[in-house]
Amino acid sequence: MGYDENKVRPGNERVGFTMKSLMKMTWMEAKLFLREPVGAFFTLVFPLMMLFLFGSIYGNEPTPMFGGYGSIDISVPAYTSMIIATTGLMGLTITMAAYRENGVLRRLRTTPLSPLVVLIAQVIVLFLMTTFGMLLLVVAGKLVYHIRFEGNALSVLAGFTLSSLSFFALGFVLAGLMPTARTAQVVGMVILYPMLFLSGAGFPRELLPAAIKKVAIFLPLTYVVDLLRGLWIGESWGQHLTAAIVLAAVLVGGVLISTRTFRWE
Repeated sequence: MGYDENKVRPGNERVGFTMKSLMKMTWMEAKLFLREPVGAFFTLVFPLMMLFLFGSIYGNEPTPMFGGYGSIDISVPAYTSMIIATTGLMGLTITMAAYRENGVLRRLRTTPLSPLVVLIAQVIVLFLMTTFGMLLLVVAGKLVYHIRFEGNALSVLAGFTLSSLSFFALGFVLAGLMPTARTAQVVGMVILYPMLFLSGAGFPRELLPAAIKKVAIFLPLTYVVDLLRGLWIGESWGQHLTAAIVLAAVLVGGVLISTRTFRWE
């Protein structure tokens, strides 16, 4: 009997179905994200508002305070950190808690579609939207303030990916612990907003008091700001090894904890 290329091997049908389902779910999640004004605003619009606000006040003239860089030069990677924290601690947490509260995950478990597809699609969409938010900052900063970039694009992308996945892991931990979407929103805000102001993501860390800087070392977002700012200006990973190790530990720890705490119902 000859080999028929049109026949599907056992298991291939399942793989194709899963990939097709993932693509459809990702597209649906992307549309839902853009239809949600709060999530889209804080990911795509609010960082740009911050950029233009502080740019109009301070400009982007090089200053010794920022190591010869302008305030906008260092603000773009810092505001990127803000986007990462917002999508991880608010967007992902609230969406997953709402899906569980409304029975979406429970109903999916009774269909051929694996609930895992929903989780993967959510991560893909949030990563793409976070990336898009960063690109908007870069384009606006380049066109309006002529920002300087002296790093390696692939190195910055690697740091961005590590930082994003670390906060997505934290988001899944919170999503597993929070019983409702409203509770997830409140807890997410309580964690997020102090972190934004204390880590250097909202305001340059050079302007923060020494006491605040001592507290900031216990915040994971501080290490995102440190890593992205360093890679942005051309520093090596070795100069930010502590930040990379902390974020990798957050990622691994978040995944391990979320596998035990995340509830489908």
